[in-house]
Amino acid sequence: MELSNRTIGDWLEHWATVTPDKEFLVYSDRDLRFTWKEFNQRVDNMAKGLMAIGIKRGTHIGIWATNVPDWLTFLYAGAKIGAVLVTVNTSYKQSELEFIVKDSDIKTLCITDGIFDSSYVDMVYTMLPELKESQRGYMHSERFPELRNIVYIGQEKYRGMYNTAEIMLLGQNVDDEELQETKRMVTCNDIVNMQYTSGTTGFPKGVMLTHYNIVNNGFFTGEGMGFTAHDKLCCCVPLFHCFGVTLASMNVLTHGCTQVMVEKFDPLITLASIHKERCTALYGVPTMFIAEMNHPMFNMFDLTSLRTGIMAGSLCPIEVMRAVTEKMHITHITSVYGLTESAPGMTHSVLEDSFEDRCTTVGREYPFTEVTVINPETGEECPPCVQGEICCRGYLVMKGYYKNPEATAEVIDKNGWLHSGDLGFRDERGYYHITGRIKDMIIRGGENIYPREIEEFLYHLEGVKDIQVASVPSPKYGEEVGAFIILKEGASLTEDIVRDFCRGKIARHKIPKYIFFVNEFPMTGSGKIQKYKLSEQSVELCKKKGIEII
Repeated sequence: MELSNRTIGDWLEHWATVTPDKEFLVYSDRDLRFTWKEFNQRVDNMAKGLMAIGIKRGTHIGIWATNVPDWLTFLYAGAKIGAVLVTVNTSYKQSELEFIVKDSDIKTLCITDGIFDSSYVDMVYTMLPELKESQRGYMHSERFPELRNIVYIGQEKYRGMYNTAEIMLLGQNVDDEELQETKRMVTCNDIVNMQYTSGTTGFPKGVMLTHYNIVNNGFFTGEGMGFTAHDKLCCCVPLFHCFGVTLASMNVLTHGCTQVMVEKFDPLITLASIHKERCTALYGVPTMFIAEMNHPMFNMFDLTSLRTGIMAGSLCPIEVMRAVTEKMHITHITSVYGLTESAPGMTHSVLEDSFEDRCTTVGREYPFTEVTVINPETGEECPPCVQGEICCRGYLVMKGYYKNPEATAEVIDKNGWLHSGDLGFRDERGYYHITGRIKDMIIRGGENIYPREIEEFLYHLEGVKDIQVASVPSPKYGEEVGAFIILKEGASLTEDIVRDFCRGKIARHKIPKYIFFVNEFPMTGSGKIQKYKLSEQSVELCKKKGIEII
């Protein structure tokens, strides 16, 4: 194996030539199918359309959409002409949208109708009141001087906006040779994708990723799971996040297999797509797998075609991984650990690893990647089995945060190590274990308590469907342990039952002082649980119990 210098466009054209009639992209719920050749042609048409409205090498294109069929068309079309696709979190509201558009210098923003109670069209008109009076392509906004075009992804027409069909039509005015000349200028070291950090902590920052970063990371991810062109990957994770755009899409792109898409996560559509398409792999965060296994129609679907997949995005409970293996037939479920800034995977448990190692560790470092554990206080490398901050170095490290060299210098040190902010250790065999985020650590009266240890323990309590442990403010100790529990349907637990289960089995200071039974956890749009919001909610939840904690 070696690192590849191919661009995203190179890979797409490779498979369009080698396996032109093989299915590449499938939306099983609507029986929409593209072969590699068909999709490549659509991408070229879209690329010419983008050139017609002023998109050049280095131009920033924003996409604000769920996993709609043309999401990947915009990614690949932009990649072919050297543009940068800026992914916008689907759950963003007005102020978050405006921050991203301004901070990232988006020139063209591509949108859909929206999700739930969020109308993307209305929010764009609120952001750009002049849009309804502007000729398409000639909008000028004082607040957003870089923004010129809004593209509606679909057939509907809105004042001041292009739609997809019109972009394709404009592309007919661009000569094929002009497109080819533009393609030839693109290199693997060009920035191709900019993702904003999810904001579980702090203000979002634009992570600049190159073809070289994400193509190679996707390739080695697939290699770790034994992917070939015969595999079919069911992708129900959002494309705006590195899980979808790199671990899923770049894996498929570099192995020539089939990407079975779910537009917006729905456990029923996901199960039906696996069943109908005979998918061999499935990705998801723990809450997605839990939702699938707990769906009342779960037993109606044949999932025996599944063999591998990735559970990632947050710390993966061992019991959930075991259940996925037993109930969903994913005999080789793996986990990837990393972060957006590392494109994203830095460690991966692979097919050859034992079941126990795949359940209890995040594997070893990716090829051509250095990973180490550093003592956050001394900066020294930690010996085996001693906890510290997980850091990595290599091809996968981002170019930096967009227009933010100070923040970049805070996470990439002078020796090139990217600091993750996550706590973990490397065991004697070289396997990595993640114990939590530095900022998630609970410090109770000087005692360091790691939430994951308590979460893994309480998963064994009958009736617990999902659990998160987070800090609760304490005037006496600074912080106390709070357990936030989602119960299985029909289960009945009390605070005393939970505490009795803990007594004598874990240290007294680790036993949750506060226990809350909740219906859901606060999450980012990419499915990451926001522990700091749980900590904030604990104050109100305690008040409802008549307990004043601050």
